[in-house]
Amino acid sequence: MNARVGAAGKTRVCPHCKSTILESASVCPGCNHHLRFDRSANLDSRVQPAVSALRVEGAFKNPEGAEAWEYSVVVTIRNDRGEEVARKVVGVGALEAHESRTVTLSVDVVKPRGR
Repeated sequence: MNARVGAAGKTRVCPHCKSTILESASVCPGCNHHLRFDRSANLDSRVQPAVSALRVEGAFKNPEGAEAWEYSVVVTIRNDRGEEVARKVVGVGALEAHESRTVTLSVDVVKPRGR
């Protein structure tokens, strides 16, 4: 059992990108930096298979000849009662004529280590 793992859902700040991440994470999902090396466990016990609960990808394009468009990518999380528990602007920008962007949202769930 890893002594650093606390209650399920407990968070910390990634020292590399400053994102709020799960305390149980060995790799930051934001910047993909390794956060911990666990010598006491072998590789099989460190790797936790994640279940991809959701993956949505979409693209948008500014038509040729159109004026510049501005966009905001916002992610909102709601609980089972429909109450907003988190809302974050994850990116903003502009598209000139004929430019496009693709946005991917993924949610991976994993059992915390030591449970």
